[in-house]
Amino acid sequence: MVIRWLETEGPKDPEEPPRLRAAQYVRMSTEHQQYSTDNQSEAIRRYAEQRGYDIVRTYADEGKSGLDLGGRPGLQRLLDDVESGRADFGALLVYDVSRLGRFQDTDEAALYELRCRRAGVQVHYCAEQFENDGSIGSSIIKTVKRAMAGEYSRELSVKVFAGQANLIRLGFRQGGAAGFGLRRMLVDQMGEEKGVLNPGEHKSIATDRVILVPGPEAEIQVVQEVYGLFVELGQSEQEIAETLNARGVATDLGRPWTRGSVHQLLINEKYIGNSVWARTSCKLKGAHVRNDPAEWIRADGAFSSIVAPELFKVAQAIIQQRSAKMSDDEMLALLAGILGRNGYLSGLIIDEAEGCPSSSSYRSRFGSLLRAYALVGFAPDHDYRYLETNRQLRTMYPSIIQSVLDGIRHGGGSVDLDAETDLLTINREFTASLVIVRCFQTAAGTMRWKLRLDTRLKPDITVAIRMNAANEQPTDYYLLPRLDMREAVLRLAEYNGLSLDAYRFDSLIPFYRLAARTRFREAA
Repeated sequence: MVIRWLETEGPKDPEEPPRLRAAQYVRMSTEHQQYSTDNQSEAIRRYAEQRGYDIVRTYADEGKSGLDLGGRPGLQRLLDDVESGRADFGALLVYDVSRLGRFQDTDEAALYELRCRRAGVQVHYCAEQFENDGSIGSSIIKTVKRAMAGEYSRELSVKVFAGQANLIRLGFRQGGAAGFGLRRMLVDQMGEEKGVLNPGEHKSIATDRVILVPGPEAEIQVVQEVYGLFVELGQSEQEIAETLNARGVATDLGRPWTRGSVHQLLINEKYIGNSVWARTSCKLKGAHVRNDPAEWIRADGAFSSIVAPELFKVAQAIIQQRSAKMSDDEMLALLAGILGRNGYLSGLIIDEAEGCPSSSSYRSRFGSLLRAYALVGFAPDHDYRYLETNRQLRTMYPSIIQSVLDGIRHGGGSVDLDAETDLLTINREFTASLVIVRCFQTAAGTMRWKLRLDTRLKPDITVAIRMNAANEQPTDYYLLPRLDMREAVLRLAEYNGLSLDAYRFDSLIPFYRLAARTRFREAA
C-alpha cells in the first residue's frame, strides 16, 4: 500500500507590479564638464531602480547653457515628442531642478515642466530632497530652487564680466581678429612671448593670454599711408580704397578695400595702442545692447602703437567735423537718400556711402541708429542684412576655392574642379564639395549656422566652412562624410556634442592630408 501525502502549496510570492517606462534628461553647461552627464545618469539610474522605472529614452544636451531653450536640441526634441504623442513613457527623470534650466524668469522655468505634465508625463527630480507631488511644500521649494538657479547664472555672469574687464585693464586682448597691420601674440603668465596666433587659432592653456603686436612692416606702412592720405592730402575713404585696390593691396581678410573698411581702420583706437572693450554687450542670453561710452572698459597704451596719437586725433577731428557742419535735417536727408537707393539701412551701408557721415556720427547726433532710422521712416522689422552678407560670401568663394586647390596640390594630391558644379574630384578617388556657412544670431544673441548638404551631387565629403559672427572670416571647418550624415539640413550651434563636433577642425590641414600621396617605399 502506497501512502500519498497530501501536497499543499505554500503561499505564493506576490507578483511584482509592472515597471513604469521613463525617459531621462541630462544637461551639462560646458564642454569641460566631461563627466557631468555620466554622474547625472548614474544618480537617475539609482532613483529609477528604487522607484521601479525602466529608462527607455535619453535626451541629452552636452555643453549647452541653461539660460534659454534655444540651442538645446535635446530638450526641444523631448518637448516635441511629449506634446506630439510620440512619447512612449509616462515619467521624465531629471537630476535636479537646475538641469531643466537656469532661467532668469521663474515662470519660464516652470513652463517646461507644465508642458510635460499637461501631456501626461510626470517630472521627477532625482537628487532633490522633496517629492515633486504637487503639494504646497514642493511647489514652494521648486520656486525657490528655480530662483536660486537663475541667481547663480546672474552672479556667475557678473564675475565673468569683471574678470574679463580686469584682463582688459591689464592690457590683454579678449577675442576678435587683430585687424590689418596687427597680429595676436600669445604670452604666458609671466608675459613671455610664445608665438603669433594665426587666424582661427586659439590659446589652449588657461593661464596664457593674448596681446596685440605690430604686424609685418609692409602692412604697417599701408596703415600709416592711409592716415597720411586722409589727414595730409585730404583724400576720402573711397579715394583711399581705390588707391589701395589699384596697387593690389588686400585687406587682412584677403578682400578688396571699401569705403567702410578704410573708415574702420581710421576710427579704431587699437592703432594707437588703446584697448577698448564692452562697446556692446549681451548678458545672460539677452539681446545685444550698445553700452554708454562711460561703461566702456579702456586700457590706454596697452599695445605698441603703429600710428602717432596726434595723427589719430586729427583724423577723428576731421571725421567729426564732417557731420558737425551739417544740420540734423541735412544728415537725415542724406540718410533718406541712402534708404531710397538701397531699400534698407544698416551701419555697414551707411559707412559705405560716399559723402555721408559715418554710422557713429548718426549714433552720436541722434542717440542711436534706430532713432535715426525712425526719423526717415525706416523700421527694421525684417532683417535683410543677410542679402549683403551673402553677396560678400559669394565674392569670397572663388578665392577660398583657389586656396583649397592650392593646399591639395601643395600636399602632393591631384584635384579636378568641375566648372559647372564646383565639385572637387581628388586623386580620382573621392569627391568633395565646399560650402561657406553664414553665421546668424538668434533673438537671444546665440550664434547659429544652417548647413544644407548637396543631396543631388552627393559628394563623399562636404567641407563646411563656418564663418565668424561678423561673417568676415572662417572660424572653423567641418569635414562631413556622406556616409555618416543622416539629414540634408544641419543646424549647428557653438557647441554640438560629439556627434558633430568630432568632425570639427581649426584648419583644413587634416583635409589636405587626406589628399596627400605617399611613396610605398616610405610607407614600408
